Parts: sequence; C-alpha cells; structure tokens
Amino acid sequence: MGDYFTFSNILWTIVGGAIIGVLARFFIPGKVPMKLWLTILVGIVGMIVGDMIARALGVAVTAGIDWTRHFLQVVVAVIGILILRAVTGRDKSAA
Repeated sequence: MGDYFTFSNILWTIVGGAIIGVLARFFIPGKVPMKLWLTILVGIVGMIVGDMIARALGVAVTAGIDWTRHFLQVVVAVIGILILRAVTGRDKSAA
C-alpha cells in the first residue's frame, strides 16, 4: 500500500478526477453551477466508485484502453453531480 500513495499516483488521481468531472458536466443539460474544485472532487469519487464497480463486474482491466471502466466512472460522476444539484438546491432550471 505504500507504493499507492506516491506523488505521481496522487497527481494522476487529481488530473484524472478533473477529466472525469469535466466530462460528466458535459452530459448534464444546462449550466452546472459548480466550482472547479468540486468538479474535481466529484470526478475523483467517480473514478474510485466507477473502478470499484468495474472490478465487481470483472471489466476493470482489459486489453488496450479500459473504455467500460471509464464509461462507468463518468456515469458515477454524472450521478454525483445530479445528487449535489438536488441536495444543494442549485438547479436553476426547476424555478
């Protein structure tokens, strides 16, 4: 477990979280009033939970690019953003 918390792994988690979070925001219609740090945080959670789901389904590691795993990560991040919008009441389209 000591090798997991290296600088490069932490950096890749932040960068990957930003990518997954931004991709998730593209799939939500309308403006998403969310700060960048929260987008990255939702993306990181999406990466972790999506990876856990992919491992449970047996598709976490495939030959080439793990499209299924990345798809699951984005879906989880989209769900996370929608939950945050509902909880924080920042959905302006409901007004």
